[in-house]
Amino acid sequence: MVSAPAAASFTGSADPDCDLLVLGGGPGGYSAAFRAADLGLKVILVERYAQLGGVCLNVGCIPSKTLLHVAAVMDEVSRLAALGIDFGAPTVSIDKLRAHKEKVITKLTGGLAAMAKVRKVTVLRGYGAFVGANHVQVEETTGSAQEKTGKTQTIAFKKCIIAAGSQAVRLPCLPDDPRVVDSTGALALQEVPKRMLILGGGIIGLEMGTVYSALGARLDVVEMQDGLMPGADRDLVRVWQKLNAPRFDNIMLKTKTVAARATPEGIEVTFAPAEEGGTCPAPQTYDLVLQAVGRTPNGKKIAADKAGVAVTERGLIPVDIQMRTNMPHIFAIGDIVGQPMLAHKAVHEGHVAAEVIAGELQGNKELSSTAFNARVIPSVAYTDPEVAWVGLTEDQARAQGVKVNKGLFPWAASGRAIANGRDEGFTKLLFDEATHRIVGGGIVGTHAGDMIGEIALAIEMGADAVDIGKTIHPHPTLGESIGMAAEMAHGSCTDLPPGRR
Repeated sequence: MVSAPAAASFTGSADPDCDLLVLGGGPGGYSAAFRAADLGLKVILVERYAQLGGVCLNVGCIPSKTLLHVAAVMDEVSRLAALGIDFGAPTVSIDKLRAHKEKVITKLTGGLAAMAKVRKVTVLRGYGAFVGANHVQVEETTGSAQEKTGKTQTIAFKKCIIAAGSQAVRLPCLPDDPRVVDSTGALALQEVPKRMLILGGGIIGLEMGTVYSALGARLDVVEMQDGLMPGADRDLVRVWQKLNAPRFDNIMLKTKTVAARATPEGIEVTFAPAEEGGTCPAPQTYDLVLQAVGRTPNGKKIAADKAGVAVTERGLIPVDIQMRTNMPHIFAIGDIVGQPMLAHKAVHEGHVAAEVIAGELQGNKELSSTAFNARVIPSVAYTDPEVAWVGLTEDQARAQGVKVNKGLFPWAASGRAIANGRDEGFTKLLFDEATHRIVGGGIVGTHAGDMIGEIALAIEMGADAVDIGKTIHPHPTLGESIGMAAEMAHGSCTDLPPGRR
């Protein structure tokens, strides 16, 4: 149980005031602000960046996917040589590629600014911190980064949504050196290293590794756990790892980084076994070191205690199913309320909080009873091939003692996958043996992330194998593998040899 601090008493003056203050303009924050404005509230949105979109649009999801698309096209083109179509080695202009990435960001953030304007959402740029239970002080920022101007402004609010996000974890053993970067630094794309070390075998690190590998870097990755891409079933990850093995010189599992120092030749990194009796390589020198060991919530950076809001030692803000904190008029959404730290989760949480607040201020019982009750939240690694999963994994089912019936359809039997020259993947669905309803699923292969939503919908709707299998999917597509996986579970698939009787 997190103890709640006593709120500070604010006695100063405030200008402006609003029905709702949203602290943070990332996907969760701007979605909450826009939904509240659509419902008739006077909304002020505080954002430290020059543009709306937060980490996701400015230095996260969108720029990384822009570069991953380029990397995927480069890899696809190189494979065409075996089919008789050879374009030769690519010539890469890092400056043009960086400019393309920035153009994508500008288009999206410009669209958000226009939508805020048409909705009459007031956007204030700066760092926001609570000075009382109903007041936030904003320190104005300027420039392309977040330089403070010294000017402050205090806002009075009836209700507040905290959407202040998270930041990358920095390992204390690493030197302060431009050759040591987090995901933001990696996305700046200053140059292509010859040797790159990825600290952490999760999604962010592997995605950035995919980009830099396509551009010519050789990769090492170090992970304390016994496998890469934690959270996904091992059979999905094995397909990715087999195809991506040529990108890596060393995949160091059950290994930790214990020291690093800057030298003229690069960053020299020392490793140690994460478990007793383990082995690890000798110190290695890298041109670029990417820290991708997780993110930490920003709950302790907004003076939440002055508003009486409870915050854990890790910076998380506990909330209920309506996204309400221990202070009834203050809500929190997104990374700051805990895992999974995903933009699509934050957007839905933001809608919930905005609707509850509008309902309470307007006396609308239907809106005020809104709750975040999603059964599942999908996860996607936008690597090549993509890895996507939702709901219960096989590992979780075993750990929880849930008996499941699995339907697995290999893409080696998919006409579209074979035609695309990418039949290494598969689609699997898990059904509860007792209820016959789908409880989970995973896909590894090209465009897996584009298809996982159908499995999420099936789980939300309580579908069984017959429901999914008898839904007619277009042929030939990768998506029809979902229907065929359901047929495999049901025993009615005619695209593979029949099972033993």
